[in-house]
Amino acid sequence: MKRIFDWQVILGLSLVALSAAVYLIHFFIFRDPHHIFIYLLGDIAFVFLEVLLVTLILHKLLSYREMKTMHRKNNMVIGVFFSDVGTELLKDLSVLDMNTSNMTEDLLVAHNWSEKEFMKARKFFNSYHCAIEYKQEDLAKLKDFLSGKREFLLNILKDPNLLEHESFTDLLLAVFHLTEELAHRENIKGLPESDYKHIAGDITRVYQQLGSVWLTYMNHLKSAYPYLFSLAVRTNPFDINASVEVS
Repeated sequence: MKRIFDWQVILGLSLVALSAAVYLIHFFIFRDPHHIFIYLLGDIAFVFLEVLLVTLILHKLLSYREMKTMHRKNNMVIGVFFSDVGTELLKDLSVLDMNTSNMTEDLLVAHNWSEKEFMKARKFFNSYHCAIEYKQEDLAKLKDFLSGKREFLLNILKDPNLLEHESFTDLLLAVFHLTEELAHRENIKGLPESDYKHIAGDITRVYQQLGSVWLTYMNHLKSAYPYLFSLAVRTNPFDINASVEVS
């Protein structure tokens, strides 16, 4: 850090010295200090406007562009997640929810949904109370599925840009935690009732966060990528009548 600072000081002093040298050359050639000071004061006065343009306006525009680029990259990662894990996992978990029938109609995303309807659906899902019930074979199936996606989840978690997307990061951590919980139980059968309740709590956490992020992602697809949105609607994990075939 000290070396960088020393280098910057040396560069700054060198530039000031070069500027003074040029002004001196100008004076010795033209012998016109009045002309020198007029332009010098004019240049100094413009420095404040330059600082305004660079630090406040251009910096803000560049930051906005960078934020949009990062947002687009994050949504690409989220799209890969739902293609490989999220959609199927959401469908499997919705089957374990005994209250699914009470909310299905509110989550049947349609092509004509507006921003207001997506917001309404997210608000509904965030306040929704699920009732997770499962059999041992359901848990074994879930364990096998998540274990097969463990490496994929780890690779996504390594992406530093996702730290800017708090809700998706929380979702990944919840999914990875559930994966680890199931992986550490060699035999799903014969677990105590308290342990089954603990796992049900982990499943509930994943389910609620997954549904909320899915709705946000669907809203993004509708505005940015209509053709991807069309496929996502036809594979809606909450729609028991969903069919990928266009009818």
